Amino acid sequence: MTADAAGGVWTYALDLAEGLAAEGVAVVLAVLGPDPRPAQVARAEAVPGLELRITGLPLDWLAASAREVLDAGVAIAALARAEGADLVHLNSPAHAAGAAFPVPVVAVSHSCVATWWDAVRGGDLPEDFAWRTDLVRRGMLNARALVVPSGAFADATARQYGLPRPPSAVHNGRRAAPSVPPAADAPPLFAITAGRLWDEGKNLAALDRAAARLDLPVLAAGDLAGPNGARVEARHLRALGQLGGAALAGLLACRPIYVSLALYEPFGLAVTEAAQAGCALVLSDIPSFRELWEGAAVFVPARDEAAAADAIARLAADPAERARLGAAARDRAAGYTAEAMVRGMLGVYRGVLMQGVAA
Repeated sequence: MTADAAGGVWTYALDLAEGLAAEGVAVVLAVLGPDPRPAQVARAEAVPGLELRITGLPLDWLAASAREVLDAGVAIAALARAEGADLVHLNSPAHAAGAAFPVPVVAVSHSCVATWWDAVRGGDLPEDFAWRTDLVRRGMLNARALVVPSGAFADATARQYGLPRPPSAVHNGRRAAPSVPPAADAPPLFAITAGRLWDEGKNLAALDRAAARLDLPVLAAGDLAGPNGARVEARHLRALGQLGGAALAGLLACRPIYVSLALYEPFGLAVTEAAQAGCALVLSDIPSFRELWEGAAVFVPARDEAAAADAIARLAADPAERARLGAAARDRAAGYTAEAMVRGMLGVYRGVLMQGVAA
């Protein structure tokens, strides 16, 4: 299985690998892109039976040329051959664009530049995105199975790439964090967001403007600068930087109002973590969030900071409604478990391997 340490794919891969280990499936995790932090390595080493390979190979969205991505695919195929793998799970379909893999490939698209551009900017793809999109399309068509984390993203992917059939949707799942006490130094009531804040698709700028309209603190956990050079400013938010899992869990245990005004979010693991903690959710009104959280969140237009600020302020003034929404979110999140994700992916793997037997 491939993964990167730059965002939610890392969490996804480790939760999936841990669940697969319980089913007797051993995973060799090939890490692409920037090296994982020491805490991330320690978390990976705690997964039973997981073998970590830090490759230094480029991610498709950070590579400087198509050749780098194609060569990385060849290297991944060679690693699969050397490890005696029965199946390859690529968390970036572009790496299947040109390599001859010795075993079936399952490609999982967690996001891509083409659907990101359509949701965030719109219009024709720039040249730097066009060749990456071509590689992703070729990889999707070469894979034995293509999986995405939500039905909404399946529709967007099939439309953007003109696929002959839509990808299979297997909802991401999150292993609930161990119970921790609420953070002792947290404000009495606050709003919070978390994740890859530097990504323009997360729309932190709108939340920052909303924060200027609010009396309660708005906290943001995550990096403001990304590995691709992207950077976002937080003028009114309280930027916390990258937090460890326990520190973020302590903040979520305070049951703040969790906010995501994302323009683009194929699933949203951070939202799931907040819902598992019983936080009331204020989310942008985009198709994936509607699919996952309809009836368990307040929805606002993604680019309307006034509407977001109003929704946050109303919840801040209404403890009963916060509690009701938090309970609804927790109930909904009970369906997005790591166990359910593992069952779904095992079904995909078995289907692919049985195709090989039938052939």
